[in-house]
Amino acid sequence: MDETQIQQVRTFNRAVTRRIGVLSDDYLGRGRPLAESRLLFEVGHDGADVRDLRARLSLDSGYVSRLLRSLEAQGLVKSKPAPDDARVRRVSLTAKGRREVDALDRRSQDFAISLLASLGASQRERLTAAMCEVERLMRAASVVVETADPASADARACIDAYLRELAERFESGFDPTRGPSADPQELVPPSGVLLLARLDGEAIGCGALKVLGDGDGVGEIKRMWVAPTARGLGIAQRMLDALQAQARALALDTLRLDTNRTLLEARALYARNGYVEIAAYNDNPYADHWFEKRLG
Repeated sequence: MDETQIQQVRTFNRAVTRRIGVLSDDYLGRGRPLAESRLLFEVGHDGADVRDLRARLSLDSGYVSRLLRSLEAQGLVKSKPAPDDARVRRVSLTAKGRREVDALDRRSQDFAISLLASLGASQRERLTAAMCEVERLMRAASVVVETADPASADARACIDAYLRELAERFESGFDPTRGPSADPQELVPPSGVLLLARLDGEAIGCGALKVLGDGDGVGEIKRMWVAPTARGLGIAQRMLDALQAQARALALDTLRLDTNRTLLEARALYARNGYVEIAAYNDNPYADHWFEKRLG
């Protein structure tokens, strides 16, 4: 990895943390550190489950508990069992907490205005465009791709979303029972594998590998999907790279896939990664193009 890039990240972190005032215990002049203030923002006027707060902020349970105890002692939040599941704690703002969140929101707005006001018009454009790009790339860096149980709730949710999108995009709709199978039992080693992409604990993409034939070293890419809200972050590329690594681990030397003519983005992805178009290798009624790649 480029040492200059690493040092730039460290310099950026130091400059930003100093400029936005997160180094003191008086964030935005409200007498508490950033962590407590941010947690108040995340609870918000609608309230939130403790487990969702942990996932959203990537904090361990002990630290979140300490922050919540402090906020409760200040009379800003209260917690109780969720109405639909007593095992889940739900946090809500008190009347004092709602006033505090509103005050923090005003202070945050004022700070953003003061930051931009010191710059010229073209500099403001450059700064906000750069911030947008940094935010997008930081989200991309936070994505985790990992193996998952294809029968799990998250896996089913992603696959169901994938199937719904195909039904909407294909001219004739989509019936998964008419094409080649990719049942849960086919997507666990040694028959295959399912991967999920997660962002802040939420499953936002999937991809699967299914072993074809009987020991001939051929596998098939299946169920490649990324949530619309997470597209443009390079997740499909990471998923494909991970699936190819899984294929090598399963001693496969060839990967195949089929795709519909409406899925232009998918076809471009496969072409960029060395997949070449071949004759049809199955009778999938929804396939218009078939691809293959020899793994080195």
